[in-house]
Amino acid sequence: MKYFFLSEGWTYGRVWEFGGLWNRAAWRRKPEIKPLNYGIIQNEETLWLYEVEDAVIMLEVRPLANEKSNIGQVVLKRLISAEQVIDVLKDAEQIIKQEN
Repeated sequence: MKYFFLSEGWTYGRVWEFGGLWNRAAWRRKPEIKPLNYGIIQNEETLWLYEVEDAVIMLEVRPLANEKSNIGQVVLKRLISAEQVIDVLKDAEQIIKQEN
């Protein structure tokens, strides 16, 4: 599995795999992208942890429609390993857990 942190108020859009954009017809399913209940606070910004399957190599992320941002969209090319997540959590200003 791979992981990424996503700013609160942002969402993901298009997803890429090794062959290009994720093709639901070819894969016969959506990509596995799972929000986890853990996040961090860094520089007064809340970042939530997501888990993605290994086939995913890039994601498009963008602010939700009602969020004000000067950034329209970003392509997230650097997904991280579980070991890297531990390093980020270790160095975070604060770790948060979202209760369901």
